[in-house]
Amino acid sequence: MRLTKTSDLWWKDAVVYCLDVETFQDGNGDGCGDFRGLTQRMDHFERLGVTCLWLMPFLPSPDRDDGYDITDHYSVDPRLGTLGDFVEFVRTARDRGMRVIADLVVNHTSDQHPWFRSARESRDSPYRDWYVWRDEPPADGPEGVVFPDEETSLWEYDEKTEQYYLHRFYKHQPDLDVANPAVRDEMARIMGFWLELGLSGFRVDAVPFFLETEGALDAPDLPDPHDYLVDLRAFMTRRAGDAVLLGEVNLPYEDTMEYFGAGVGDQLTMCFDFIGMQKMYLGLARGSAAPLVRALTERPQPPRDGHWATFVRNHDELTLDKLTDAERAEVFAAFGPAPQMQLYDRGLRRRLPPMLDGDQRRIRMVYSLLFSLPGTPVLFYGEEIGMGENLAVEGREAVRTPMQWEPGVGAGFSTADPSTFPAPPPAGTYGPSEVNVAAQRHDPDSLLSWIRLLIERYREHPELAWGEFTPHPTDDDALFAHTCTADGASITAVHNFGDHEATTTLPFPDGPYLDLLTRTPIPFADGELTVAPYGCLWFRHPA
Repeated sequence: MRLTKTSDLWWKDAVVYCLDVETFQDGNGDGCGDFRGLTQRMDHFERLGVTCLWLMPFLPSPDRDDGYDITDHYSVDPRLGTLGDFVEFVRTARDRGMRVIADLVVNHTSDQHPWFRSARESRDSPYRDWYVWRDEPPADGPEGVVFPDEETSLWEYDEKTEQYYLHRFYKHQPDLDVANPAVRDEMARIMGFWLELGLSGFRVDAVPFFLETEGALDAPDLPDPHDYLVDLRAFMTRRAGDAVLLGEVNLPYEDTMEYFGAGVGDQLTMCFDFIGMQKMYLGLARGSAAPLVRALTERPQPPRDGHWATFVRNHDELTLDKLTDAERAEVFAAFGPAPQMQLYDRGLRRRLPPMLDGDQRRIRMVYSLLFSLPGTPVLFYGEEIGMGENLAVEGREAVRTPMQWEPGVGAGFSTADPSTFPAPPPAGTYGPSEVNVAAQRHDPDSLLSWIRLLIERYREHPELAWGEFTPHPTDDDALFAHTCTADGASITAVHNFGDHEATTTLPFPDGPYLDLLTRTPIPFADGELTVAPYGCLWFRHPA
């Protein structure tokens, strides 16, 4: 494929790397990560081959929800640095050929935000109608508590103004009323501000929640909530034509397509493939590729310039909410049988290596799968070295522990007392003494080297991201074989989900074929291919 074509839509074959500034690198020795420390780690991203850095929230916050409870949308949390530090980080990333996107949290603020503090002072406050207030919680209002471990209702009573306010998440995160034109205008200004400082787009948090108008007093008279998403996309494109909106939309495929823009492609640029991710884990639990094959076969094609974002896990719980109860029980039994490994009865608070008992064959096969699937691969920091979770840390924070750069007490993250860290690193098998960047950087057999290789091959073969996806029937359910074809070139990838050697026939002429990952010949004769337990291979052939 022509580079001039692929570079126009850079997100289609990007490699996105998600990180939390406060847990990545401490630059001033106070125990908290910051932009100065993060900037000094730019070589790591360049060596790895990532092309886009996604920053979790870094704005001022009481930090009761890891920064998603924001008190100022136009600044940097003082613990993490200054606006100057942020700009220097973006400039350095751009110098290395990397773009930067950041979380856009538009569905709520902190209850300490000046807007809400004013709103709860008086019903006459100019910010009163920036939030959602009711004399009594409406019977037909939104339902479903997102965090059942801490909340029992979506409405919280405010004694001073004697009304209830809506909070779909925690009570300290009141929902903004995005039907209010003033709120919409302010959110556009916020986007414009950060675009001017160098961002290449935003990961939009909890999209379905902020578009929901159910329970609004004037719901029948409100415009289509998706019109707001259209407006945000149009505004962003006017300010930065190549910027992206990456949406967190955990819905069935048919419903997710509406957030792309119903065939028009005028809303979100990319959506995470939550369904494919969950079916992958079900397949891993069963030793069968069938659940994932079925999901990808049913997955709709996004609009022309839209794309799916694929991932192994993200920064929240590993949600399994779109599986049936029986399917979820299978995954729990395989990868998180202990109650402390589970969260909200719908997900796991674990990272992949411990879930797979450290089996490097399976771990490497999963990441090979990630980079060969049609879509934009997204990594969560620490995945490249096989970091594990710390179950002693509460809730979703179990997987948000400091990056492990070196062996030792501070893990190379900070020289401060570890008691001051945002969270303690895990101990034992997955602690920094056993899992760290320094030990893997020059080891050709390390997971870090494997991820680096996968990224290099993925970037060398844009057919994987751009091509037409064709799954192939296999003679063994453990095998997943698919081809991606574009501009007359094809790449086929085969992955074995099973613990046994598996054989199948594929509709290709006899080779010779070369495994693109290992540069070794593939034993393919008479249309028959045998794959080792948890094996994986990629090969190029005529379309």
